[in-house]
Amino acid sequence: MTETPTIPKLLTGKELRSLIPYSEQHIRRLEKKGEFPRSVHLGPGRVVWLEAEILEWLERRRSGNAG
Repeated sequence: MTETPTIPKLLTGKELRSLIPYSEQHIRRLEKKGEFPRSVHLGPGRVVWLEAEILEWLERRRSGNAG
């Protein structure tokens, strides 16, 4: 029996900002510096983030390992 692949949860910009209280501009600056998970461009005008990466980033910040 073949296992169904796990589909990662995607966060929209609005969902992301409900978890991370940073402006869109600040998130982009952090992404460019490699200090924040990269967004995924699905198509014109559609950008998302992988929830697992965002939650890992938050956990590193919480534990004091922001790097």
